[in-house]
Amino acid sequence: MMIDYKKYADGLVPAVVQDAKTGKVLMLGFMNEAAVARTNELQQVTFFSRTKNRLWTKGEESGNFLQLQSMAVDCDNDTLLIKVNPVGPVCHTGADTCWNEKNINPAFIFQVEQVIADRKKNPTDESYTSSLFRKGINKIAQKVGEEAVELVIEAKDNDDELFKDEAADLLFHYMILLQAKGFTLQDISDVLEKRHKK
Repeated sequence: MMIDYKKYADGLVPAVVQDAKTGKVLMLGFMNEAAVARTNELQQVTFFSRTKNRLWTKGEESGNFLQLQSMAVDCDNDTLLIKVNPVGPVCHTGADTCWNEKNINPAFIFQVEQVIADRKKNPTDESYTSSLFRKGINKIAQKVGEEAVELVIEAKDNDDELFKDEAADLLFHYMILLQAKGFTLQDISDVLEKRHKK
C-alpha cells in the first residue's frame, strides 16, 4: 500500500473510519507513517493527535478501541479508509459515531444465528431451540405462523413493548426455520440485495 504522506504539508493523511459490519462512518482522524505502522502492529487504530502532538491509540484512556479489520488507500494515495470493529462508543461524547448517530448492532443478530446453528448441530435437553429442531420442520413452521399472528394482533394495539416482544419472538423463530431449511440470514439478504438492484 503506497501512501503519499508528502501530499499535505504536515505529513498527515485523513483516515475515514468505518464500521466493518454496518458500513457506518464512525469518525475521521489523521495518520502519519508512524501511526499507520502502530495501527498495523497493535491491530488497533492509532492516529497522530494534532492537539496532543503525538501518536494516540483510540481507546487508550476509555477502553473503546477500534479493532482493525482492513485498511485501504484511495486512488490518489492520500486518504485512508479503515474498517474496524468498535469496542464501545466511538465518540468522546458517548455517541456511537462522531456525528452523534446510534448504531444498530447487526452483529448480535448474527451471534444469535450462530447460537441457533449450534443448538441444531449440538442439541441439549435443556435448550428450547434444540427441542424445536427435534420436533421437526412442521412444528417449527407452526411456531413461526403462531408468532406472526401474535405480532399482527399486537400491531393493532398501542402497547409498543408488547409489539417489540412479539416482533423479537417472530424473528427468533424465523431464524430457527431458516436453519431448519439449511439457510442463513445472509442468503435472504442476498435475495433482497438482488431485488434492490433491479
